[in-house]
Amino acid sequence: MPSLIDMRRRIRSVRNTQQITKAMKMISAARLRKAQERAFNARPYAGLLREVLASLAGRSENIQHPLLTERPQERITVLVLTGDRGLCGGFNTNILRATERFLAEHFDKQIEVIPIGRKGRDYLKRRVNVVQEYTGIYAKLAYSDAKTIASQLISAYSEGTTDGVYIIYNEFKSVISQKLTVTQLLPLKTLQPDAGAVSEQSAQSATQATDSSGTTDYLYEQPPQELLATLLPRNVEVQIFGSLLESNAAEHAARMTAMDAATSAAGDMIESLTLTMNRIRQAAITKEIIEIVSGAAAI
Repeated sequence: MPSLIDMRRRIRSVRNTQQITKAMKMISAARLRKAQERAFNARPYAGLLREVLASLAGRSENIQHPLLTERPQERITVLVLTGDRGLCGGFNTNILRATERFLAEHFDKQIEVIPIGRKGRDYLKRRVNVVQEYTGIYAKLAYSDAKTIASQLISAYSEGTTDGVYIIYNEFKSVISQKLTVTQLLPLKTLQPDAGAVSEQSAQSATQATDSSGTTDYLYEQPPQELLATLLPRNVEVQIFGSLLESNAAEHAARMTAMDAATSAAGDMIESLTLTMNRIRQAAITKEIIEIVSGAAAI
């Protein structure tokens, strides 16, 4: 049976750990509010950009752009978004498992991986072909980071050095829920013309109108092909930036949840250790009383 001193030391150690996990929970909660707000604010812009692109695609019968060109995917580039730090439950583990499944499903392809985050880099660089890595960008996440990454991917796809680009990340749903997402970035597939789209000749002004059904109909000054040349690369940048924001918010949520669970577990352990310590102390007192009574009886 451990001594009373040993039990006090263990309780003190667990209490110190509890204070650390509680502080980390509070820090993650504060950071989550800001990250969640940025992720939510980016969603309407990304959705509206896709809507405008779909409208532009419907105005042109023959869309020609390198980012829309589909070809057999023999060389694939995968963007893997993990965190820079641990202590966030299964956040990083789930991403890496999804990456392994993706690699297993495309075992016959030539795959290059671009990890974002130290956890993904440390795990993947010993297992797959890592062509580029980005670490430490979540501390001050900016649109320029997404623009840099998108520029590299767009150049690779346009030059034909890769035939497909995918991204694997955790999409933020709520504090206790993240959605593991595997989506294709390139080639873009969401811009196929609609059957009932208006013709290119009707695009003359830079205003927008709403028809009787409530669907927004955009009118443009520039030709659709010229606008697509500018907006398609921007769409890739926005998708990557949105994924980074979603992953950042999901990481803070996962860490806050994990630290909350750790704090509660530490509290339960302190109660259990305190109960055990009291039993040891009670047993020691009982033993001393028995020795005193036995000595008095002997005298």
